[in-house]
Amino acid sequence: MTQPPQPPNEPPQGGFGAPQDPPPGGFGAPTPPPAGPYGQQPATPPAGGFGAPQTPPAGGFGAPQTPPAGQPQQPGYGYPQAPPQQPGYGYPSGPPAGQGLPPGQPPQQGYGYGYPTAPMQPQYASPQQGGNGGRKFSTQTQIIVAAVVAVALIVGGGIFLASGGDGKKGDTSQSDSGGTTGGDKGGEDQGIGGGGKEKAPANTKSTVGFQLPQPKVTDVTKLDGSWLTDKAYVKTGVYEIVGYDKAKGTKLWSIPLQGQLCAASRHMSKDYKTAIAFEASKPTKEQKYPQCNQIGALDLNTGKLMWSKSVTAATGGDEPIRFDEITLSGTTVAAGGTDGGAAFDLNTGAERWKPKVATDGCYDKGYGGGDALAVVRKCGTYESPQLVIQALNPTTGAPLSSYKMPPGVEYASIVSTKPLVVAADVGDTAGDGSGISDFFSIDASTGKLLTKIAADAEKYAASCRSTEVESCQQLAVGNNRLYLPTEEHEGTGDYGNTNEIVSFDLTTGKPTSDKADAGDRYTMFPIRMDGSNILAYKAPPYDKGGQIVSIDGATFKQTVLMENPSDESVREAETSYSLDYAEILFADGRMYISEVMASKPTTTTLDDKRYLALSFATG
Repeated sequence: MTQPPQPPNEPPQGGFGAPQDPPPGGFGAPTPPPAGPYGQQPATPPAGGFGAPQTPPAGGFGAPQTPPAGQPQQPGYGYPQAPPQQPGYGYPSGPPAGQGLPPGQPPQQGYGYGYPTAPMQPQYASPQQGGNGGRKFSTQTQIIVAAVVAVALIVGGGIFLASGGDGKKGDTSQSDSGGTTGGDKGGEDQGIGGGGKEKAPANTKSTVGFQLPQPKVTDVTKLDGSWLTDKAYVKTGVYEIVGYDKAKGTKLWSIPLQGQLCAASRHMSKDYKTAIAFEASKPTKEQKYPQCNQIGALDLNTGKLMWSKSVTAATGGDEPIRFDEITLSGTTVAAGGTDGGAAFDLNTGAERWKPKVATDGCYDKGYGGGDALAVVRKCGTYESPQLVIQALNPTTGAPLSSYKMPPGVEYASIVSTKPLVVAADVGDTAGDGSGISDFFSIDASTGKLLTKIAADAEKYAASCRSTEVESCQQLAVGNNRLYLPTEEHEGTGDYGNTNEIVSFDLTTGKPTSDKADAGDRYTMFPIRMDGSNILAYKAPPYDKGGQIVSIDGATFKQTVLMENPSDESVREAETSYSLDYAEILFADGRMYISEVMASKPTTTTLDDKRYLALSFATG
């Protein structure tokens, strides 16, 4: 498992553009072979003219995406005593020189775009962290990847955030966590199955829907936050939140913000309302980094900022406190940070609670939302913290139950609130920066630990940014099970990695018989629950497009819902996003993948096309 870093809240100058007009170039035309260590032209070029080495790289995406074992990685933003660095995140996310889309190509299907280049981002190094996702490689692949990583560090490649892997981004259909109780028999359980809304279309082949241009910024800028309503795809921009037509990508509305967004809820209400935290102003010479002290509620149907406000410290004074993260449960907006937590009514902005003077040295670090509300409460000292997980009354904030985490746990992440599942790196034993050594299944009504699930970092690939309470990704909870991807490993073919999705029973902690194979040269991970089914994204090999599949919760049979184009230019665009640093939404035959930050282009990317988001659609 690896832990994706979180960038600092550094608001940029500049603005956010409207959807990109289709350039004269498009998909399907030949592109020159890439230069660099993966641009060596093979003696016999593969079909499609792809400029890969004679032995295609293990994994997918046209070039290896993971660094060799031992490559330093980064913990989340705010990790103590970690100085920022700038050489990217460990593997190249853009094409080698010369691999971008050539201009002048006629558009196909009415759409066309160049190669989107992911932004460069600061990293926070930790000496004990392994490679991307802790994924393992053959010796040959390690040598190849090492070369690519070295080149990427030289040219300044960049990367990007993962899908809110617990699947609670987007509309309410995307935040379905299941909940039907199952035993440890996996597909043999009779109580699991059905309830999924996503069905396979008559033709699963997708086409490119639209692409949004990368905004122009002068510094690293957070852009996380994306949602789907019945009418709009909504994405964070620079000093604004923008709603786009789901099919055409035309701008429907824009919500201006007085400062840059710094946190966004991954949940929505049934009537498409959500919450954000943002800075009080744009940066100035006197105040280069404004505080993230504004909380606001958005109506994503009408494109309106319903209300915004700040909260002063419990100790008195007029200085607003800073918030690091925000979530939503029912009609309660809850925001947390090192100054404590506060909550508001979603519809009116009325204050439900605010930080209190801590006589016990405790404060609300952050909250998990969705179907219920829970908090990670931090007590003790910095050197000897004690974390307490509490299920809360979402209206009053009163604790319904409490569970003390084991000694040696400095950070904890709430994976799910109903059922209550928490992830932590106990005693820093994970050793790979994933933020996970164990999962804790807790009875929310009593605070009793039901079971602890050991998640060996050598075997499982989910991750949490330890300094954020609601940040876990590439996993899902439903059917009284925890669904995890395994680490990549060599497949049965001559080359290429693969993996599986497996599950654990949340009552017994035992692994079930569930197993979904990604297939040779594909790797997969959950993006959300769909009733009792698991929706998963399958990352493609170098010569294929990605897929969305539905995994039946009872039989674990896979049904393909979407197959993205394998045309080289489309494939390059899709795989330019690092899946550890991207937001993926899927509903009703449409997939959206987007970045969560932008940065000023480097000299090596000035001529490249860069995109904030792109979409695919079937039918």
